[in-house]
Amino acid sequence: MGACLLLALALVAGALTAPDAQAARIKEVAAVEGVRSNQLTGFGLVVGLDGTGDQTTQMPYTSQGMANYLQQLGITLPAASASSLQMKNVAAVLVTAQLPAFARPGQAIDVSVSSVGNSKSLRGGMLISTPLKGADGEIYAIAQGNLVVSGAGAAAGGSKVQVNHLSAGRI
Repeated sequence: MGACLLLALALVAGALTAPDAQAARIKEVAAVEGVRSNQLTGFGLVVGLDGTGDQTTQMPYTSQGMANYLQQLGITLPAASASSLQMKNVAAVLVTAQLPAFARPGQAIDVSVSSVGNSKSLRGGMLISTPLKGADGEIYAIAQGNLVVSGAGAAAGGSKVQVNHLSAGRI
């Protein structure tokens, strides 16, 4: 009986002096191999600008892109008029996005839009349907929508004030 009591006291003493167990979630200590986000890019057009778009005489890819888009809609322009389009309300843009590793079909993702031409501002513009491709050339997303431009600017009497960039935005 004394041996049992001694054994019981030893077990209780051992339990009281044992170090606390550290709990950790599996995602904190493990990584799944091959799982990463993917960068997507595309070329698009922003329309609806208030005269602040590209000067198409200096940026021929803007008018070419618009002519191609109209052709996809079934509107064919003569070659001479397509190259001489003056669209101050349109800007050529690069569209980038990061596709999360476990994105589901139909899931919304943030998209960044940046002017590649000489547009003064993208404020008030809308990105028309733009396919976004991965590094393998496959289309993984379509971007479209109104832009939110975080910059602000004003000019009057020869003075100009600008905060942040007016030629970049997010959808």
